[in-house]
Amino acid sequence: MKHKLVHCTPERHAQAILDILNEAIVHTTALYDYQPRTQTQIQQWFASKQQGGYPVLGLEDDTGTLMGFASSGSFRNWPAYKYTVEHSVYVHKARRGHKLGHALMAALIEQARQQGLHMLVGVIDSANEGSKRFHTELGFAHSGTLRQAGFKFGRWLDIDFYQLMLDTPDHPVDG
Repeated sequence: MKHKLVHCTPERHAQAILDILNEAIVHTTALYDYQPRTQTQIQQWFASKQQGGYPVLGLEDDTGTLMGFASSGSFRNWPAYKYTVEHSVYVHKARRGHKLGHALMAALIEQARQQGLHMLVGVIDSANEGSKRFHTELGFAHSGTLRQAGFKFGRWLDIDFYQLMLDTPDHPVDG
C-alpha cells in the first residue's frame, strides 16, 4: 500500500479527521468524549493547533484519501511544560493493522525533535492493549496509571501514561 505524508489542512482534511474521531468516540474508549464532534469543533481544533504551532500530520493513499492522522498539543498550560507535548494518533478503522500508525508516529517524533521538544506523552485507556503495545514498540515507557480517571459506556476507565524522552532541546531555558 502506497501512502504519502502530508500536513493536514482544515480545507482538505477536516471532514476525514472528523469522521475518524467520531467513529472512535462512538465505538471505543480511545477518546473519552460522549458525543460526536461537530464541524465547528473540528474547525476550532485546527485553529488551536495552528495557534500553538502543533502539527497535524496525515497519511493519504494514492487517491488522496486520508487514512490516518497524528497530532500533538499542550500537555499542561504552565510555562515549565513547554518542552512536553501530548500526542494523538488515529487510523481509519478500515486501514488499521498496516503499520500506518507507526509511520505517523515516526513523523511526529521527528517533528518534535525539529521543534526542540523533550518529551511526548501518550494517555491511553488501560484496556487498549494494542495502543500500549504500539507505544512500547516505538520506545515509549509506561510511566503511570490513574485508576478510574474516566467513566464511559457504564464503567470506570483507567488511563496509562506512556512517555518518550528525546535528546532535544540542545539548550533548554527557563521563561
